[in-house]
Amino acid sequence: MVSDLLNRKISELTALYEISKTLASSLDLEVTSRKILEILHDSLGMRRGTVVLKDLGSEHYGIWAAHGLTREEIDRGQYKIGEGITGKVLEKGAPIIVPDIGKEPLFLNKTRSRDVKRQNISFLCVPIKVQGETLGVVSVDRIFADERVSFEEDIRFLTVLGSLLGQAIKISNRVAREKRALIEENEHLQDELKAKFRLANVVGASKKMAAVYEVVQRVAKSKTTVLLRGESGTGKELIARALHYNSSRADKPFIRISCAALPETLLESELFGHEKGAFTGAQEARPGRFELADGGTLFLDEIGEISLSTQVKLLRVLQERKFERLGGTRTLSVDVRIIAATNRDLEAAIQQRLFREDLYYRLNVIPVFLPPLREREEDLVLLIEHFLRRFNAENGKEVRLSRPCMELMLRYAWPGNVRELENCVERMVVLANRESMDVEDLPLAIQNSLRPPEPADQAWAGGKANTLPQTIQQMERVQILETLAKCNGVQSRAAKLLGLTNRQLGYKIQKYGIDPKNAKE
Repeated sequence: MVSDLLNRKISELTALYEISKTLASSLDLEVTSRKILEILHDSLGMRRGTVVLKDLGSEHYGIWAAHGLTREEIDRGQYKIGEGITGKVLEKGAPIIVPDIGKEPLFLNKTRSRDVKRQNISFLCVPIKVQGETLGVVSVDRIFADERVSFEEDIRFLTVLGSLLGQAIKISNRVAREKRALIEENEHLQDELKAKFRLANVVGASKKMAAVYEVVQRVAKSKTTVLLRGESGTGKELIARALHYNSSRADKPFIRISCAALPETLLESELFGHEKGAFTGAQEARPGRFELADGGTLFLDEIGEISLSTQVKLLRVLQERKFERLGGTRTLSVDVRIIAATNRDLEAAIQQRLFREDLYYRLNVIPVFLPPLREREEDLVLLIEHFLRRFNAENGKEVRLSRPCMELMLRYAWPGNVRELENCVERMVVLANRESMDVEDLPLAIQNSLRPPEPADQAWAGGKANTLPQTIQQMERVQILETLAKCNGVQSRAAKLLGLTNRQLGYKIQKYGIDPKNAKE
């Protein structure tokens, strides 16, 4: 008798140890519940174990996990509170023992998995509780021919199990809620990004930008490689994001890498990843940007700055969509759309053998040229107003620009393009101590750019020769005067002959103090 009791205790401890390991191994409640019921069967001889929990969106309780039942029997196991033995346990929150199911009218045998007339079966059902709340029940069958096992011992053990399951269910539900919240937040952020990078939100109504929008709309849905060309600050990354978020890959990653910001060895590791021990400091394997962008878009900014050796490896990925990590031998395959950008003259770089011609043709499938701001006169006012609204909102101000200030900004050439304009407006709004900004509030570079040069007779004062910039300015002034004279002071014709825009010529006329009407040949 003592030996049987000792063996029973050992079996219970062993079962509890295995159950604890199972609960700690996974947050998948269905999988862990099935394993626990298997442990009850194998270690303690408990048959037809079930875990019954509330069905989502229903007042009914169903069998969540089972051992010893068929799929059809599980589907029939639906219970209401107060219905049958299982329903009573759910209602009262207290265990129930049925010594002989054949003699208990409350036992409904809903699963129809038992022959109540022929089998000597006992039924044990305990609540799954946590902090006084009944979340479900766990039940098992016993063949009561074995009189060495008391029902009280089984109930005690199953009550402990119910408490463990209750804690696991609470944790699982909390994780599920947090996961749903993260998914909803991610979907919300994705929707915000799609809205933010819609072409309709890109500021610009000039003909040249309209041509850019048309190309983007045509190619956004495809997988085609796009090469964005244009000066620094013209908005290449903005267009790259618009291509991504207006494509079928919008829900997948958009990964950006600046090829000019990293040295050659580090750039290869960032692009292709590396294995543990591939180089000094590589203490663990790490995926590269191609792997991270799988299914989405990889934006290679400043593609013209990469070395020839990296160009060779990049060419293979573009051709085959396959590569190996640094220090690795396993070939990886990815589905990535490539968008590249550069402000360099790649054709000249090819002539100088600084850029591979075959890579150029792989990248230059759909070229998109972004015009500099000096060629987008129609967009300047729109951009200034857009940045004013944005930075006023961010800083809680209502800053305006005076008319002379606006005119001066419209005449400036903006060599840094949209990025320089954005920084200029932000600086003015942040530093503003009054509502209306005037010319003196503009950056000095803009104020000085429109000041007329010193008179020619002062340039030789003291017998000193002009500096090179002064000489160039004098030559430029003379050429503008001569061209205006030939065009009878018509600035649009003169600008065309000089290869300038109307705004550029107007800026230079004011810079050099020229009166177009009095210009003489």
